[in-house]
Amino acid sequence: MMNRVERYLPLLQWLKGYRSGTFISDALAAVIVTLMLVPQALAYAMLAGLPPEVGLYASMIPLVLYGLFGSSATLAIGPVAVASLMTASALAGMAEVGSPEYVGAALILAILSGLVLMAMAMLRLGFLANFLSHPVISGFVTASGILIAGSQLGQVLGIPGGGHNLLEMGQGLWQQLDNVNPMTVVIGGGVLVYLYLCRRFLRSGLLALGLSERMADLTGKAAPVSGGGGTPPPGGGMGRVGGRGERVGGVAGGVGPISVTITA
Repeated sequence: MMNRVERYLPLLQWLKGYRSGTFISDALAAVIVTLMLVPQALAYAMLAGLPPEVGLYASMIPLVLYGLFGSSATLAIGPVAVASLMTASALAGMAEVGSPEYVGAALILAILSGLVLMAMAMLRLGFLANFLSHPVISGFVTASGILIAGSQLGQVLGIPGGGHNLLEMGQGLWQQLDNVNPMTVVIGGGVLVYLYLCRRFLRSGLLALGLSERMADLTGKAAPVSGGGGTPPPGGGMGRVGGRGERVGGVAGGVGPISVTITA
């Protein structure tokens, strides 16, 4: 009987060998993941054309459920850039981006995707992934990264941008270059340089100063979150007037009602 319960609740197996040292490492990892997950979840939701708070829901609930029912201690759970891009592509033209109908369509898409994955798991079809060659997967991920970076150039330049492929994005940016916001460029460019310097030199610099390897690793992983600390605070004169930066806007609080409208 206990073996059957452990089959559906794998945490009962690894809890038997859980130690205090593992808890400390997990707690530190949880802090870093939380700091990184919040801005990433907001960005991924906006990339998919959904309200920012949807990214928070999609990042928190799967973590809790997988902690209870998951069998891997290293699998990354939560929204990812490629899934956001594929969601936006699949829902393109179905409804206005950000509208309740668009959110409802995204919800249905997520449910259908989950049902397909559950069916494949029950039928033990995981071996099909072996037929996907590494060059194909690598090319897909690389192309997705280029599209995602191109779609965010407008945000860095302070202009709307637009387009569904790299060519259209480039044309949209070129046509709007006269409206580039200098303050937005300074802030975005400065943060990009800061992130590169942290990734390239922070860990080695901390080690040279005598910091322990573990603390240097943790500080290096948490450094990207501090990139927002050097930007002007929200509401602190960051209006669009006078060539200054533009605020992202407020994020709705609380869990809103979920409704789906199905039309024939």
